[in-house]
Amino acid sequence: MPTSAGMYYFAHTAEDVKTKRPPMILIHGAGGNHLTWPPQIRRLAGETIYAPDLPGHGKSEGFGRQSIDEYADDIISFMQALKIRKAVIVGISMGSAIALTLALKYPKKVSGLGLLGGGAKMRVAPIILEDVGNPNTFESVVELVNTNCFSESAPQNLVQLSKQNMMKIRPPVLLGDFLACNEFDATDQLEKIKIPTLILCGAEDQMMPPKFSESLRDGIPNSKLQVVDHAGHMAMLEQPDTVEDLLKNFLDDIFSRRKPAKPRLTPNGTPDSV
Repeated sequence: MPTSAGMYYFAHTAEDVKTKRPPMILIHGAGGNHLTWPPQIRRLAGETIYAPDLPGHGKSEGFGRQSIDEYADDIISFMQALKIRKAVIVGISMGSAIALTLALKYPKKVSGLGLLGGGAKMRVAPIILEDVGNPNTFESVVELVNTNCFSESAPQNLVQLSKQNMMKIRPPVLLGDFLACNEFDATDQLEKIKIPTLILCGAEDQMMPPKFSESLRDGIPNSKLQVVDHAGHMAMLEQPDTVEDLLKNFLDDIFSRRKPAKPRLTPNGTPDSV
C-alpha cells in the first residue's frame, strides 16, 4: 500500500515517461477519500496523477484536522516526500479550499488550480456542526449531506454508494472537516492568486450553489468558470466524462501557454535548426 508523509495515495503514471508536465494532485472533500474521484479522472490519459487520502480518511491513518491550513501543510509534506517540485492542484469542496490555500501560501508549488464545488467562504449549517460528531445522530447527518450532494436525476445506486463511503469516516474526523470548512474565508485574498484557474460547479449544486463559483471567477484574475449541466455538488461523479474533458483541456491549455525555448544561434546568426 503506497504511502507518503503518512498518507495513502493512488498514483497513475503518464504513458509517456518522458513527459515534462507537472503532475496533478486530486484532493477530496469532507469525509471523502481518493475514491471520490472516478477512475477516468484518476487515470487521466497522458497525465501523472496522485490522489491521496487526507489524514484520518480512507486508508490513511492518523487524525483529521480542524483547519484548512493544516490540511494544506499535509499536502506540502506529501509533495516533499515524493519530491514533487510543482503540481496542478485540483480539489472538490473542502479540497478546493485546500487548493486555494496552497495557491496563497505556496504559489511556487502550484502550476494551476482546479476548483470544483468551491467558494471563497464555506459556511456549514449549524445543525450539521451540532449533530455530526454525535454517533447517535451521525447517520442522519450523513444522509442529509449526501442527499444534497447530488442532483435529482442522479442514479440512486450512485447516491447510496457515496453514502456508504462517507459512513466509513469516524464522526470526530467528519466534524473536524466541517469545522475547518466553516472557518475558511479567503474572500479578501482571491486577487492575489495569479495561477491559471479552472472553476467547475454543477448547475444543480445545493451545497455550494453556482453563485459561489461565480464569486471565485470574479475574484481570481486568471480564472475561467464552467457550469456542468445535469449535476449537483459531486459533478465529477455524476458527469465524469464532461469533467474529464474539461480538466484535460485545462491542462493542455496551461502547458501550451509556456513559451518555447529560444533557438540557439549559429556563428552566422541563424537558428541552428535551419
